[in-house]
Amino acid sequence: MLLDEKYDPDTGIRTQSMMLNMGPSHPAMHGVIRIILELDGETVVNSDVEIGYLHRAFEKEAETVRWNQVFPYTDRLNYVSPVINNVAYALAVEKLLGIDVPERAKYIRVIMSEISRIFDHLTCLGPMAMEMGAMTVFLYCMKAREWLQELIEDVTGARLTVSYLRVGGLKSDLPEGFEEKALDALRRAEEVIDEINRLLTRNRIFYDRTKHVGVISQEEAISYGFTGPLLRATGIEYDVRKAHPYLVYDRMEFEVPSGANGDTYDRWLVRIEEMRQSIRIIRQAIDQMPEGPTHIKDAPELVPGWLMVDKAKAGETEDVARLKVEADPTLDGSQKDFAPYIKADDRRVVLPPKEETYGNIEGLMNHFMLIMHGHGIRPPLGETYMAVESPNGELGFYIVSDGTDRAYRVRVRPPCFYLMQALPRLIQGHMVADVIPIFGSINMIAGEQDR
Repeated sequence: MLLDEKYDPDTGIRTQSMMLNMGPSHPAMHGVIRIILELDGETVVNSDVEIGYLHRAFEKEAETVRWNQVFPYTDRLNYVSPVINNVAYALAVEKLLGIDVPERAKYIRVIMSEISRIFDHLTCLGPMAMEMGAMTVFLYCMKAREWLQELIEDVTGARLTVSYLRVGGLKSDLPEGFEEKALDALRRAEEVIDEINRLLTRNRIFYDRTKHVGVISQEEAISYGFTGPLLRATGIEYDVRKAHPYLVYDRMEFEVPSGANGDTYDRWLVRIEEMRQSIRIIRQAIDQMPEGPTHIKDAPELVPGWLMVDKAKAGETEDVARLKVEADPTLDGSQKDFAPYIKADDRRVVLPPKEETYGNIEGLMNHFMLIMHGHGIRPPLGETYMAVESPNGELGFYIVSDGTDRAYRVRVRPPCFYLMQALPRLIQGHMVADVIPIFGSINMIAGEQDR
């Protein structure tokens, strides 16, 4: 569409700027963003960014279900690194309750968060490179990403929507042999990171298309509310893990990578180095993680339920302690030995293992009070804010409790939202082709942004 004609009296030339829709069907817009561009030839004169294509009322949904039922919804915020969303929400509710999770659970949360961070950065850098023609780098990133995806699947049982955390702990402990498999996957991923760095960072075409492109100053970045790699690319070394340590990050030795120019090239470099630092953190966490069982030892003898009942009626109870009822799979517990290592010792919050729920009246009552309508977890009256360092910046949850079994108000601070509001500023004056790498360097995740 052509806009009104403009006349330059100095040159006597009449020109018309053109209005162009880029997205939501444009491949580089991922189906969820529409940019209305005003172009002078191929130069972006002005633009308007339309979001909301993936809005699903996350915050209101979170206020209609119980505290633990929010985790599946948090998975769908930044769906590339859902574990970090789980961690942020769990920490906010635990802060409101005033509880602390076991040490092993803290280390596992850190390990899974950093694996997710690497996974997220690979998902950003690979497609960003592909959209500029570097298909080989994309394939290498996807190869390394799959190794990390397998680790996440081994631990959580899912590849995408993991729902791994619980208020007060974790769904389950690490599987047997996870440490060795993780260290091997990280070694191979580190080799791939070095390889894509050699392939692209000094590539002349890539350098020319990203250096001094999409520049933003420190002052502007702060005014827009930037956090994460985009803020650090301007030279400001703000990282929630360092500025406001949570879990066990204060025990970890790692650097906060930063740039100097605030351009697309520096955002690439910052993310490359952040992946190396995440690998460094995971190795330290695995080394420091306290001991705890990863499998059941000395498995008890399985007997049919009717046999145990008959023995009890006959007064033959001396060997009951070493027996286990052969129950239906839906009733068969497996967490009793693990619970002390991954869950807070707080009956107000944590569901008892199934062995206790179906094995004694106290466990049954505890389960009933946490599950039945009108009961459940009941944080005290109050409000809190808790933030973590997500792959895109500061991810925060502001929660208000009215003392019932569900939140009165849930508000999430999505880092992508603040980055995207600066997109018109970042692309102004650049060519249409430059919109692609600039937008790719933001790493916009619509589920997080639109909520």
